[in-house]
Amino acid sequence: MISVQNALEIIEKTSRNYGSETISLEAAANRILSTTVYATINMPPFRQSAMDGYAIRQTTRIAFNVIGESKAGDANNFSLNADEAVRVFTGALVPDDADTVIMQEHVEREGEKIQINTMPKKGANIRNTGEQISKGNLALAKGTRLNSAAIGFLACLGIAEVSVFTLPKVAIIVTGNELQEPGKNLPIGKIYESNASMLSAALGAIGILDVQFCKVEDDFTATKEAIASKLLENDVVLISGGISVGDYDFVRKALVELGVEELFYKVNQKPGKPLWFGKKDTTFVFGLPGNPASALTCFYVYVLPLLRDLGGYGKTGLEKVSAKANFSFHNKSGKTLFLKAYLGNDSVDLLDGQSSAMLHTYAKSNALACVDANTVNLSVGDIVECLKFDF
Repeated sequence: MISVQNALEIIEKTSRNYGSETISLEAAANRILSTTVYATINMPPFRQSAMDGYAIRQTTRIAFNVIGESKAGDANNFSLNADEAVRVFTGALVPDDADTVIMQEHVEREGEKIQINTMPKKGANIRNTGEQISKGNLALAKGTRLNSAAIGFLACLGIAEVSVFTLPKVAIIVTGNELQEPGKNLPIGKIYESNASMLSAALGAIGILDVQFCKVEDDFTATKEAIASKLLENDVVLISGGISVGDYDFVRKALVELGVEELFYKVNQKPGKPLWFGKKDTTFVFGLPGNPASALTCFYVYVLPLLRDLGGYGKTGLEKVSAKANFSFHNKSGKTLFLKAYLGNDSVDLLDGQSSAMLHTYAKSNALACVDANTVNLSVGDIVECLKFDF
């Protein structure tokens, strides 16, 4: 059995491949650029008016004749004499001869003549060509997360496709004769299967939506065949249950026979002690505990950082924050504890129902309070490290 820190270090140091794919800009929200993007045009591509108003050649005069108008989308580039103006609208082309745009609020108009009441500085209210970015300059660097603004920025440069890091393909295998599909009648001795839905939701929260599912009975051959098929098709395989040492726990034996390298088994923690991690070729395998709260905790602490890294987001798990404990606690287990908690502005409360089988208070939590294996007594006001749910 190894420590939590050692387990995390093994996962972090395990070599991995980073794939990339070219997708439409519309499909790229929150994905990570796998290549640097350069501006393909000047932005703006021509001199634009920043206001509704009048474009002029600034002199000492304040009276001008209006000779036409330029609205957004027009291509007419008017020639202006010193006493002439063009009515312009926000985003419209400013004539080359004009050097200033007067806000319409600062102008009095009568027929085709205007008089300027307030004259701004020369060059006012004009967005110059390339003011935002010039053609050929760096637009967004490799590794940038494509948030809404980034998507809009690339779209305004005319970019329709981007190269992003590929999201990992994930399979979920659930084991157990006792499991019944939700929505069906529940016979005596059965329980509703919840881990597949729970893990699928956790994957969806980080953008992994295309997930393979498989349910197997507590049978060695069926378990081995299910794992073998998912190893061939996925980057990460999550196996729920069957990893302990009971007579009907066949997952570890199946993994060994399939040639999956065991990198660690059992972690000095609660919940989630019977956690298994290994790799075959480029596919990672996690043997998660069957108890729902244990499985979800192991997902957040160990699986999530690996998935984010494979998707190009970096080796980042849940955000770590420090908070004052609103509780006292005695850790007599000698294990690192991950406790369901509610995190306030600068303090944290423990929730009821800490059993590894219970999800009802997990559903109300927004963090895990972490109690180190070497910490025996925790008092009110002590500083506690917490893992904050950020989705």
